[in-house]
Amino acid sequence: MATEPRTAERRGPVADPVVALTGATGFIGSAVLAALTARGVPVRALARREPGNAAPGTAWVPGDLAEGAGLTELCEGAGVLVHLASRVDGCAEECEAANVRGTAAVMAAATRAGVRRIVHLSTTAVYGEGPHAGIAVDEVPPAPLSEASRTRLLGERHALDAGAHVLRPGLVTGTGDRWVVPALAELVHRVPVRWAGGGARLSIVDRADLARLITVLALDEHAAAPGIHHASHPEPVRARDLLAGLAALGLLPALDGPDVPDVPWEECRRLLAAAPGRVSERQFALVARDHWYRSEDVWRLAACPPGPGPLARLPEAAAWYRSALGLAGPPEAG
Repeated sequence: MATEPRTAERRGPVADPVVALTGATGFIGSAVLAALTARGVPVRALARREPGNAAPGTAWVPGDLAEGAGLTELCEGAGVLVHLASRVDGCAEECEAANVRGTAAVMAAATRAGVRRIVHLSTTAVYGEGPHAGIAVDEVPPAPLSEASRTRLLGERHALDAGAHVLRPGLVTGTGDRWVVPALAELVHRVPVRWAGGGARLSIVDRADLARLITVLALDEHAAAPGIHHASHPEPVRARDLLAGLAALGLLPALDGPDVPDVPWEECRRLLAAAPGRVSERQFALVARDHWYRSEDVWRLAACPPGPGPLARLPEAAAWYRSALGLAGPPEAG
């Protein structure tokens, strides 16, 4: 399998491209669409139906990735394909249809159309359970646990065969995040202790910074070769610092006081099982144990500054999180 680039050969910008985009209405895709639009790039986006708040200047192609509909029209005449659409949950057949057959179909359409550059979004969840501490690309064998992750790993092969830059981010935070912070909000109530000291290192990236990276890889001159790249912020975040940052914004209760016990992982598991909820033990482990993947290479090779980091970006999304969590307005200054 292709891994991190072995050379620093520079790849020039794609001249006057039309960008074919899938997943444009999703959490990450909507940020990428905004970044492309801000660059004045013509975008052709695949969607089952045109969204009511569609960005001006975007041409919407009716279609469905899982059914293979609209893909030829999407890619014809495009210089770049940015493939962000995927199933992140669902049964085996639903995930196979979108993540494997859909990816194969859109890559075939791009190849037929002569698309010159492809960026494909995957996930570090393909590595499975962990813990993982500072690993490079495929330093441990992928061992996905869910149907979504298993099929996204299979989809990577079709993207790699088409010459894509395949990005594996870890946790993604920011406006529109319906998993990371909502899951933490549930977990701090179900397991209101310091999780194994809170020292777990997590690979996280703010969606706006990830969108910037995707846009640079799609459009600009850079030395990042096609292949697989970890795409989180280069500096891992400690779990306790993430929780403290969210608590300081009034989004979560604080779990860092002297009265909060430091509980080993096995006891945390028991406490979680004793308080049933939506978040699974496997998902709990993703934020309570090391899941850190070395990501500095892609930012350096793309000549794309990674930004101040996901903790520094949290205030920008605080209002959205407050609404999503059903909280009152911001805490008053004291």
